[in-house]
Amino acid sequence: MFLYIKAFHVISMVCWFAGIFYLPRLFVYHAMSQDTTSIERFSLMERKLYRGIMTPSMIATWGFGLWMISFSPSLYLSQGWLHAKLLLVILLSIYHLACGKFRLKLAQNPHYKSHVYWRWFNEIPVVILIAVVILVIVKPF
Repeated sequence: MFLYIKAFHVISMVCWFAGIFYLPRLFVYHAMSQDTTSIERFSLMERKLYRGIMTPSMIATWGFGLWMISFSPSLYLSQGWLHAKLLLVILLSIYHLACGKFRLKLAQNPHYKSHVYWRWFNEIPVVILIAVVILVIVKPF
């Protein structure tokens, strides 16, 4: 059973990251849009991605991850790499929530921030993903 939970944890994490990588890219296009039709289209795409894919995937990632820890909490919570991973996942969750707030602001003002800002903003989860994968595979501490 544990391996199935782990598999679903990884599947939900991949779905979450797919959305985390794509939503800020939509913000780039949204910020570059000039016509009402494009602005409305990007707002709709962002809402559906955030509410229909990203948020359920985040919840599933947390749920399956905590479920795995519950099998042997004293073992897992004594490992430093897991503390670091959990901190990064908390930071990614904050990034996720920030994306939700930015989505609402962009819906009101598509030029709230420049497309260059969103391109840089889009790099944050890449760094988190690299760190999480290294922590989980290498377990450096």
